Amino acid sequence: MAGSSFGTIFRLTTFGESHGQAIGGVIDGVPSNFKLNLDEIQHELDRRKPGQSAIVTQRKESDTVQFLSGIFDGKTTGASIGFMIQNDDQRSNDYDHIKDVFRPSHADFTYQKKYENRDYRGGGRSSARETACRVVAGAIAKQILSSQNICIQGYVDQVGSIKLSEYEMKHLDYSYIEKNPVRCPSQLTAEEMEELIRQVRKDGDTIGGCVRCEITGVPIGLGEPVFDRLHAELGKAMLSINAAKGFEYGSGFDGVEMRGSQHNDAFNPDGSTVTNFSGGIQGGISNGMPIYFRVAFKPVATIMQEQNSIDKMGNSAKVSGKGRHDPCVVPRAVPIVESMAAIVILDFLLRNNARIS
Repeated sequence: MAGSSFGTIFRLTTFGESHGQAIGGVIDGVPSNFKLNLDEIQHELDRRKPGQSAIVTQRKESDTVQFLSGIFDGKTTGASIGFMIQNDDQRSNDYDHIKDVFRPSHADFTYQKKYENRDYRGGGRSSARETACRVVAGAIAKQILSSQNICIQGYVDQVGSIKLSEYEMKHLDYSYIEKNPVRCPSQLTAEEMEELIRQVRKDGDTIGGCVRCEITGVPIGLGEPVFDRLHAELGKAMLSINAAKGFEYGSGFDGVEMRGSQHNDAFNPDGSTVTNFSGGIQGGISNGMPIYFRVAFKPVATIMQEQNSIDKMGNSAKVSGKGRHDPCVVPRAVPIVESMAAIVILDFLLRNNARIS
């Protein structure tokens, strides 16, 4: 299956299905002799794994990563890093009812038409379980970027119609992000979001939301001016995540309501800008200011309600969700967004180094 690799120099290739024996991947381009904190990699996986709170899917997976190559005495060797994560808690019979029926707004129909052999158990290759592999690569990238004083921070800023106010955006408490199951940096709004998600789950339904990500310490010059623009690669990375429906950086869609005289980022004497409507990227290249963007996620397509559908023969059919599913993906999407951002930034950093050398 094509499309299982991402990146140019720092490159991740993933394999595995939701209900197969394991998922895993190969990471190429990791600089040699870098000391990795393996516990920190596992911590990042724990932030993404199912069953971590009452408002996410209750599938119980340890998501313990096993490294197979590319690391010796705790340091990278420069060779490909191979890794694997066992699937421990499959309940494949939860999906027997959709063996020949397509779930609305899922990948079922398109996969069947494209490949003519669909693994219907948990969505197979189309399952968000694959994103655990991205978190492994992203955790490694984060550690390397951190050594260069580049920091990536994601959080939930909206669930349904509940979103952080302008006042809250100016008084964010990053220390609170990991202290609540929604991963929102405002206690009051986090509680409202959690209550909404609980109610939606009780109704057998799902709800969407947005993840905001901020990257600081990025040097000037990452990105290329035409097709490999930094924001374009970030957009590609984010829109490759399951359930992602929108990407905006800087002023985003709000910028259409502004005039150029308001939107232009005037320069300070040191080269920084007074405002940052550009979101740290101008002409597709980082300008040294903080990079910030938002990713919109749709409501999860699996709902515990009966829906109209069709079967493989084109006959009308009814389908409803069974098993364990997220009523809202954004709490678990935060470490995935951060990981994909880290992969993109490190890849461009290595590309810059290769060009200079």
